[in-house]
Amino acid sequence: MSAPKSPAGRSLLVASAALLSLSLTAPAALAAPTPSTSPSATPPARMSTVGGTRLGQPGTQVDLAAGVPVLPKDITARSWIVSDAESGEVLAAHNAHWRLPPASTLKMLFADTVLPRFPKSTPHKVLPTDLAGMGAGSSLVGIKEGQTYTVHDLWLGVFLRSGNDAVHVLSAMNGGVEQTVKDMQSHADDLQALDTHVVSPDGYDAAGQVSSAYDLSLFARSGLQKKDFREYCSTVRAAFPGETTKNAKGKSVRESFEIQNTNRLLSGDTDVPVYQGIAGVKNGNTTNAGATFTGVAERGGKVLLVTVMNPEKKEHNEVYKETAKLFDWGFQAAGKVTPVGELVPPKGAVDSSTPPGATASASAPGSDPDPDSGKGASSTPVAAASADGSSGVGVALGIAGGALVLLLGAAFLVNRRWPLPDLVRRRTRP
Repeated sequence: MSAPKSPAGRSLLVASAALLSLSLTAPAALAAPTPSTSPSATPPARMSTVGGTRLGQPGTQVDLAAGVPVLPKDITARSWIVSDAESGEVLAAHNAHWRLPPASTLKMLFADTVLPRFPKSTPHKVLPTDLAGMGAGSSLVGIKEGQTYTVHDLWLGVFLRSGNDAVHVLSAMNGGVEQTVKDMQSHADDLQALDTHVVSPDGYDAAGQVSSAYDLSLFARSGLQKKDFREYCSTVRAAFPGETTKNAKGKSVRESFEIQNTNRLLSGDTDVPVYQGIAGVKNGNTTNAGATFTGVAERGGKVLLVTVMNPEKKEHNEVYKETAKLFDWGFQAAGKVTPVGELVPPKGAVDSSTPPGATASASAPGSDPDPDSGKGASSTPVAAASADGSSGVGVALGIAGGALVLLLGAAFLVNRRWPLPDLVRRRTRP
């Protein structure tokens, strides 16, 4: 059964310019709030309407009808959104455009911006200046001055351990933190992520640094069209280069140590099982942001994105528990619920002249044509998510030929045609 068509959603590509103008002329909605850790804070009365007018309204937005399951009753997050990753349809949302501190989920924008600029195998010797300016208490992967790492190593550090040290080294390679922040902001604007104001590339708490559940979903959706991005965000564990030492014979030896993804729906924890069908994307946690998370999962041919920001309930791993509940609801509701809005395409995709038969990999902004095989630290993708083999998770790490990596029978096909711009442009409209 196909999802009912939303007139507001279908007209967005025609009316996007008007919606953007409305957003930009609403200073009360778009002014950066002072970060707060109080979960009782209320959302602004006016928020951005990018993606549909209902997404700019405070509170929960969903169209329940016969056959549509009710939303979970115990979702305490300040803001959340459930969307179809391919069509962009927003199935339900709660304060989707509330501008909040994003924590390390902002690293999705960092990766989507910087990842295509350096081949995986590019080596870089770390200078002391590369690691300057990191915030106190930053999450680190353990990069050492004077040691050489490949770009592949650095991205594993970003995605698996949320390493701010890896982010700063890659930023140094990109011309410095200031330049990288400008690049990220420019890319966010191109993605029509107008709730986002970038101050630091790593998501560390900074005055005025905000994003929204809506924008974080845009970042994930854009990043997932890159083969390397999909690989890194779905990797559970990897060997990471350590320091160079001399063995008993006086020979220099580079040690390594294992790192594991801190996304608990991907790697599991004592109170959170690996989520069936999970394939990334990124988690975060800071004092001002609380816990934040964006995840992508596939079941029954449906690919959903869920973003959750700052649950009021402060139990261990609560952000993952609430995300899993929203995923469960989304997979039950997909094809039954009327969308309340949509994830808009990048500006460049709206005017795409790509023929309908062209693949998204040849035309989508942010596609990954780089054939670099990226010889670097060995890594274990999601196929090794469970040491005891008890999970039912599956993911396919896409390559051009469509090869799949399966875990216990479930598969996530990332060689599919992602919806920017091909499927969006071809979508039936009134």
